Amino acid sequence: MSPREKYMKRTLIVTGASSGMGREFALTLAKKLSPEEVWLVARSEEKLKEVADNIAAPCLIIPADLSTLDGLEKLFIELEKRMPDCICLVNGAGFGKFGGFEDIELKSQQEMIFLNCTALMSICHRVGEYMKKGGVIYNIGSLSSFQPVPYINTYGATKAFVLSFSRALNREWKKRGIKVMAVSPGWVKTDFFQRAVKDDTIKYYNKFFTAEQVVKRALSDMERSKDVSVCGFSIRCQVLACKLLPHKLVMAIWCKQQKK
Repeated sequence: MSPREKYMKRTLIVTGASSGMGREFALTLAKKLSPEEVWLVARSEEKLKEVADNIAAPCLIIPADLSTLDGLEKLFIELEKRMPDCICLVNGAGFGKFGGFEDIELKSQQEMIFLNCTALMSICHRVGEYMKKGGVIYNIGSLSSFQPVPYINTYGATKAFVLSFSRALNREWKKRGIKVMAVSPGWVKTDFFQRAVKDDTIKYYNKFFTAEQVVKRALSDMERSKDVSVCGFSIRCQVLACKLLPHKLVMAIWCKQQKK
């Protein structure tokens, strides 16, 4: 019997659920979707327990570092064991590093690519086996998806992958009745910056949004069957400019803002 023939509990799965947008997605969707079970995945078991305390549904806490193969395997083992009916997946795990390319440790950049790209793709592939018509996937991207970004070089490239991958997968899985969307916000007030910022390489931040604002917009855009969600009128204008202007000019403007 194939996995798709053995669905059990209606399940919401959220990675990066311990803080930031992942946490907000978990709390909001747990109320909106009324799942029978919520799976919370992140490195910190203690923080996941705090999130679980605010969710009415039973929660499965999976402490795992998804930037490693062992971490991914912990999630995949639970999939094979529990055979969930996954009604919604949020790929919220990810991190960035700001700085000159040569100044950021190679291992850190490799882990960034693995977590932001390989892990996200792998989770979509495996969880997709446990999804049926009506399922939805939110992949957390970034405004940097739309342009090359000097001094956020590798991070921006990983989020360009998320954007392209999500839009293409949404088109492929349309026949299955599964929606996939890239959530591509600008600056968001989260713990992301504690890991990303090590110096003053990035000096200019034009506007910040809250995780609540980004999630609210993403849910609204999903209901309208959009494959990309961008929070804020000014940010959507910026995305349009990135599409219309030569990227050489866009990068020059960005570098001038950062005094580079």
